[in-house]
Amino acid sequence: MGGDTSSVAEQLRSAAFGATPAAPLPGRVTGGRQAWLAGVALGGRGHYAAAAAHLLPLVSGPDRELAALAAATRAAHLRQLGGHAEARRWDAVGLAKAGTGEARSDALLGLAADAIGAGRVGEARRLVERDTGQAGERSRVRRGWLRAELALAAGDAAAAVAPAREAVAVGFPSVRHRVKSGIVLGVALAAAGERDEALALLDGNLRDAIGHRLAPLVWPAALVLAELGQTERKEQAREALHCVLRHSDPIARRVARRSPWVPTWLFASAPNR
Repeated sequence: MGGDTSSVAEQLRSAAFGATPAAPLPGRVTGGRQAWLAGVALGGRGHYAAAAAHLLPLVSGPDRELAALAAATRAAHLRQLGGHAEARRWDAVGLAKAGTGEARSDALLGLAADAIGAGRVGEARRLVERDTGQAGERSRVRRGWLRAELALAAGDAAAAVAPAREAVAVGFPSVRHRVKSGIVLGVALAAAGERDEALALLDGNLRDAIGHRLAPLVWPAALVLAELGQTERKEQAREALHCVLRHSDPIARRVARRSPWVPTWLFASAPNR
């Protein structure tokens, strides 16, 4: 591992929440905060097994805030594979351990996303309202995603566009968050009938996701484009998901195969529901 502790922490933060999500990570991390950042960065690439190796020891560790952040991060990785029920358990652990600020916001907004995935729109709305929005730009971005998803879940596609645009406008300096915001906005626009803008956004952000090796964003973006008529994207979605599953732990692979949110045609083997 080259560089001092501060440079390693800066490298990890840039990979987790900055401009270099695909950059090589240090061979060894020092301390819990660095381990959490490494888990976030690895999860952004879809390397969920390696991420779990960093995160799970933190959940049972003595630092409650890091434990809460690590639990919410593990939940996010499982939720990205459609495992909302599994994610809910980890988010609940995060909320129980969190104090205030970033960790509490992560857990509350994670629980809201879990509730949306389970069809509990009212519960999700209440959880979003419980988050004060004072935990920083990342929280504001996630709140925008969730408000857009809530509108879509309620059948009001037109109302989803404004909060999705707000998430894009926050300007949080994270390539991963910027790409996901663009995908969320593209989905909202497509649902609202703004097909041309939706396709342009989804195409552009899919290219960015591929360029920055953000496989967990590649397969859903390609999937949406396939559903919008670009059938050639189906194989791209399949390959990206398989890449993620190859780098996932057994629990993550199981929740993906059992999830009703992951279409069965994305799997080469037996149906997942």
